[in-house]
Amino acid sequence: MSSEPVRDVSVRDVDVCVCTFRRPSVARLLASLARQELPVATRLRVIVADNDDVASGRETVLRAFAELGLEGVYLHAPARNISVARNACLNAARATLIAFIDDDEVAQPDWLACLVSELDRTRADVVFGKVNATYDVDAPGWMRRADLHSTPAPLRRGKIEGGYTCNVLMKRKAIGAFRFDPSFGRSGGEDTAFFTMLARAGAAMAYTPSAIVVEPVSRGRANLRWLTTRSYRAGQTYGLLRLREGEASTAVGVLSLAKVAWCLVVMGLTIWSPVRWRRAAVRAHLHAGVLGAALGRAPIELYGVARG
Repeated sequence: MSSEPVRDVSVRDVDVCVCTFRRPSVARLLASLARQELPVATRLRVIVADNDDVASGRETVLRAFAELGLEGVYLHAPARNISVARNACLNAARATLIAFIDDDEVAQPDWLACLVSELDRTRADVVFGKVNATYDVDAPGWMRRADLHSTPAPLRRGKIEGGYTCNVLMKRKAIGAFRFDPSFGRSGGEDTAFFTMLARAGAAMAYTPSAIVVEPVSRGRANLRWLTTRSYRAGQTYGLLRLREGEASTAVGVLSLAKVAWCLVVMGLTIWSPVRWRRAAVRAHLHAGVLGAALGRAPIELYGVARG
């Protein structure tokens, strides 16, 4: 006879997955998850996967679970490879719905309720929410006006392309055996590859601006260099995915080179505007990343080092 507790079939379970690496801010995130205003008959469990070589986040996470009254699971998923941590979360998930949120974000009280509502309304398999960056009072004026740290909606001509794990809710049955690609686990872009794969498999995807998480911009990220580096890496991922889908490297490289050139022209024409030339610079690095992928350049590694 099974000793497992009987689950109420009328209750809908949600596993909220968090990957962390040496970030004390995970405690702030967990506090925001404890404040969630859940829909009726919805139960939340949190899964935290620590990607550090040693279990450096264990004490912080377990203490937060106890103090906040959260049902939670702590996993040590070492490798300094974000895909390993994400896959550990998926393997541990048991709920019908699985969410991902980043360890440096704060969820608004109605965040999960809005994601669940949109999932029900659209009958989608995946729903993405909105990520708003917040800046310190001493952040440059151009940075606030450009707001390049916020994560844009994954929409292009009204259609969702790719996706992100910083604010998403998914049906577990739609994920099935799909997992995050470890080859993107140190460079980033594993989420873009994952959701591109799900879309190719026929998963229905939606977006709602009502499900909001806030991401404070740390001092280490409050500069143009960080923005251009992130943009270059995103371009590399996009380029690699195009090559994997069979596009010729020459065609991809020529087109991206032309786009880099155009962005440089725009930079020159808008140098009078602190916001516009920087926007063009970030865009130029995106296309340069695509060019780098076409030329066979090794992806830059953003994971596995302490982050701000």
